[in-house]
Amino acid sequence: MASVHSDQNPLGKSSAYIDQYEPTLLFPISRAESWKTSGIDRETLPFFGEDVWNGYEISWLNKQGIPQVAMAEFRLPATTPYLIESKSFKLYLNSYNQTQFSCKEQVERSMAKDLSDVAGGPVTVSILPLNYQFPAEPETTCIDELDITMDHYELDPSVLSIHPKEEFEGTLVSHLLKSNCPVTGQPDWGSIYIEYKGARIDEESLLTYIVSLREHQDFHEQCVERTFWDIWTRCKPQSLTVYARYVRRGGLDINPLRSSDKNKRAINFRTIRQ
Repeated sequence: MASVHSDQNPLGKSSAYIDQYEPTLLFPISRAESWKTSGIDRETLPFFGEDVWNGYEISWLNKQGIPQVAMAEFRLPATTPYLIESKSFKLYLNSYNQTQFSCKEQVERSMAKDLSDVAGGPVTVSILPLNYQFPAEPETTCIDELDITMDHYELDPSVLSIHPKEEFEGTLVSHLLKSNCPVTGQPDWGSIYIEYKGARIDEESLLTYIVSLREHQDFHEQCVERTFWDIWTRCKPQSLTVYARYVRRGGLDINPLRSSDKNKRAINFRTIRQ
């Protein structure tokens, strides 16, 4: 689809509450733009993946005018040329609130079409009942209690190091992930899961790197891609998956996964903060 002018971006602006279906509220952001500033063509990067969004404030009217409430899971392939700006996503979902649909399947089809059109690729939508049980969180090793010292908070991949004579296969997690919205400057909080096989990454250096994201400004998806790229190029693992579970904002949480395995699919579990 054509690029949308930045003055149409709803971020940082007051927005009218529209409760009748309005797909033009969705605002796309090019996934490639952030990489262009680094002189990198995103299409050459060695990762696959998807962005899993969960919506907790999904509602519409049935044909009798009775409100229906649900949750929803949205999966956007990382290959789509555009991500969807989160405030516009929320406003779009709100536009269903006073709109009648015959069934949840019609809602799913409507959302899937609109999101696919804006993202530039196939987006899947699953309406979930309120008693839906999310999968269990996978077994991990948390690195947050390691004894490190920080005196600056600028993204610094040079701090990453490995133990070349030691091998590792498993998943590490840190709940200290924080980055900032590049438009509003507001903080985005989350947990980041690093699954890899190869020479052992020095875990203190990995935690130092994650904390160095604390003042970094980028969208959720691009923070995960940057983390993948930095670990991949600095530590050279045989395989790598980076998966962030961000705390919800405005009834939505965003959970990007990037992996060297093209068949890797994100398990949509939920952390205690989500």
